[in-house]
Amino acid sequence: MQTASKKVINGWAMYDWANSVYNLVITSTIFPAYYEAVTGDGNDASSNDVVRLFGREFVNTSLYNYALAIAFLIVAIMSPILSSIADYKGNKKKFLFFFCTMGSVACSAMYFYDKTNLAYGLACMIIACVGFWSSLVFYNSYLPEIAAPEDQDRVSAKGFAMGYIGSVILQVICFVFVLMPEKFGINTGKASQVSFLLVGIWWWGFGQLSLSKLPKGKPAVEKPGKVSVLTGGYKELNKVWKQLSEMPVLRRYLGAFFFYNMGVQTVMLAATLYGKSELNIPTTNLIIAILIIQLVAIPGAYLIAKLSEKIGNFKALMFTIFFWILLCYIGYTIPRNGINQFYVLAILVGFVMGGIQSLSRSTYAKLMPTTKDTTSFFSFYDVTEKIAIVIGMFSFGLINELTGSQRNSVLVLVVFFVFGFLMLWSAMKKQKAAMQ
Repeated sequence: MQTASKKVINGWAMYDWANSVYNLVITSTIFPAYYEAVTGDGNDASSNDVVRLFGREFVNTSLYNYALAIAFLIVAIMSPILSSIADYKGNKKKFLFFFCTMGSVACSAMYFYDKTNLAYGLACMIIACVGFWSSLVFYNSYLPEIAAPEDQDRVSAKGFAMGYIGSVILQVICFVFVLMPEKFGINTGKASQVSFLLVGIWWWGFGQLSLSKLPKGKPAVEKPGKVSVLTGGYKELNKVWKQLSEMPVLRRYLGAFFFYNMGVQTVMLAATLYGKSELNIPTTNLIIAILIIQLVAIPGAYLIAKLSEKIGNFKALMFTIFFWILLCYIGYTIPRNGINQFYVLAILVGFVMGGIQSLSRSTYAKLMPTTKDTTSFFSFYDVTEKIAIVIGMFSFGLINELTGSQRNSVLVLVVFFVFGFLMLWSAMKKQKAAMQ
């Protein structure tokens, strides 16, 4: 196949520009800090803050992790049904629009969240998370349809780079509101709420621009009406699972991805609250650190893509996983109030954060068999990713509650990375043996 026109490629990458503001503002910076502020007691002491919800007391940071785990569990359950509809009826573009709208509206609705309505705020967070990640099922499935195998690393990296650039632009705008709220006649809390509103507007507006450039999907079967959309997706996952028995390299790669992704995604989702509550990093410094991560991630994604061209995808991924293990150890040892050390860690995380995500996606696309059911295969990839996140986030929150420290949770992430590294090494050996 030939890679699609520049117009289509840019349109596809534009959706990363649109939705990555959710990842930066809502997941990584302002919302976690705002959540910690409205659920905490304002005391800098190292003891955990406790909140009550539905008659039970929770450590506030653990409740946040549990809420995200619930959101990802919902996505994992829904993805097979969604991909079934998209594949059989060829309307992935419509579903991309639906979840883009759902997620962006939920972000805007966070404007009304304050310390008096904890359940409402968590509900908005869950809905926004479901919208974001569900839309990625359909967004990712476009990659093998618009890019030839030899161009997929480059196109995938371009999407992530566009996402980082777009998200940083809006983050800077929100940063102005948060740092100088008095200039706009509001307080810091209201400035955060305005930021949530801006995320929703940005995501939806640029999302429509992306959708206008993407091609319409085509049904994967001739008579889609005879397929049950409620069970078809799970049947497709079962079909993919059976096909994996005949593809040992892809099967082992997915096993590796399952484990190392537990670590990567949990770090990305829990980093801000870890810095805020465990390391006592001020909100301003946290936002600066996350901005550093985004800026470093742009060249990092391209450099690791170049590295993969020279040494191969598997070796490049193994390099990044080993690097992540070192980063977890550094994060564990950072002292409380260690702002400068946190900045150094942010630079290092940024270098491998975008690269491992981009390379993971393109490696999977390369290992996939030639098929019209691209959404089904990416749904399997997506479900694998989401179940890994559920386990990672739940483990992180539970260990924090049981031991009273998020540092112990970080150590568990090292175990996930080690398992991922070993399974990736096994996949590489299997691939070499098959080529001989």
